[in-house]
Amino acid sequence: MKKSLFCFALFISGSVLAATDHYVLREGKHVHHLKITQNGDEITVSSDVDFEPNADEKGSKACSADISGEAKSTGKDKLTLKKKSEEAATHCVLDIQLSPTGAKIEQSENCTDFVTGICHFESGGKELVKVK
Repeated sequence: MKKSLFCFALFISGSVLAATDHYVLREGKHVHHLKITQNGDEITVSSDVDFEPNADEKGSKACSADISGEAKSTGKDKLTLKKKSEEAATHCVLDIQLSPTGAKIEQSENCTDFVTGICHFESGGKELVKVK
């Protein structure tokens, strides 16, 4: 009986502590996806983009990129992901502003080491919609 209660308590506590939210923005043939997982005090952020050229981007090549790592809470409903480039001595910084319905992403200039061509992690002031 004690073993069953202990296992149940572990299951419940693990479920309560871990939470994952997904956010998506589709603009024509551009898709932004953001995943935020919080497990206790640890926050992990993963952002990926898949861009096919839209009509106004003729001549551009399709691209995909992703970045992930541990993020820090930098204020109420604000997260910052800082990832070091493997090729250069620079960091890509994603500043994420959360709302009840979505998230907006801003990126630093050095994120070009992680993306090519028309791809970018920044949402351009638009909100990625929270998937329910």
